[in-house]
Amino acid sequence: MKINFAVRPTVKVAIAMLFLAPIAVISQIKPRQVCSPFEGRCLRVLTPTEVKTEKAKVTPLADFLDSFIVSPPDFSRSTVPARKSIPRTREGKPDFTGVWAGAGFSHEVGPRDTESPIIRGFDAAKMAPLTPLGQQKMFRPFTGDLNIDDPIGLCLPYGFTSQIFVPYAQQWIQAPNYLVIRHEFQNNFSRAIPLDGRPHQKDVDLTWGGDSVGHWEGNTLVIDTIGLKEWWLDNPHPKGSLWHSDALHVIERVKYVDSMVVSYEVTMDDPKYFTKPWSEEFHMVFHPTWNLLEFVCKENDRCSGGHCVESDAQKP
Repeated sequence: MKINFAVRPTVKVAIAMLFLAPIAVISQIKPRQVCSPFEGRCLRVLTPTEVKTEKAKVTPLADFLDSFIVSPPDFSRSTVPARKSIPRTREGKPDFTGVWAGAGFSHEVGPRDTESPIIRGFDAAKMAPLTPLGQQKMFRPFTGDLNIDDPIGLCLPYGFTSQIFVPYAQQWIQAPNYLVIRHEFQNNFSRAIPLDGRPHQKDVDLTWGGDSVGHWEGNTLVIDTIGLKEWWLDNPHPKGSLWHSDALHVIERVKYVDSMVVSYEVTMDDPKYFTKPWSEEFHMVFHPTWNLLEFVCKENDRCSGGHCVESDAQKP
């Protein structure tokens, strides 16, 4: 039996587009990724749905470093119950107290509250154009001087803003008038931030951590930092290093997305190196079972000054 369908011309066009569209769309789709400038590393950005199909196609940078980020964070394999609600202080403010995995993690939470580290930095696509001075000094090729090429190889502090991207946990301890952020990496590098709305200190000395003050805008915590040494901008670069100037002004905006995830937005205003401020948003994931481990740079330092020796386990 032959069945005749009466199809209007407009519907015929729509049907043709429906069947032809996937071919065109597929040819235009490129994997989402974030890349460091000056031919730096790139990481895939996967949705929780894509993790199930695309994760196996991603080649890790190393056995312990995943070369992908899950956005938004994925808890589908987690075996730790999520908090039922966003915690608040007695004063009614969001409470960020706890141990967090920041931008240096994949945000694919696995069994037993695990999460894999990654190596990433700021996304070149989010950065503002460079000033003439920034074109000269923001990217610095390898020089042979570890003070420039790899200062952490000399046990010098990683500093803020590089600490944003370390693949180590960070602990936030919140009180009514202060927030303390402790980093596991580099001797538990800490920031003590007043939350009472006070201004910056006058005549601030330049330091690795800078001078930070905080205030609330509704449910968003705003942290304002100045007084930073000229230092590394983010993580190690495969061809050199990225730097910020001593004029850098950083604004962090932190707010809960749900009970286990916060949005962490960073605005960078460096008039010496960039023509205008620019921002990038990251996620931080709460890990209820994590604690900070002690990190002493000089302890078991087998690569002092870049001169590495084998550990006992590596010796024949």
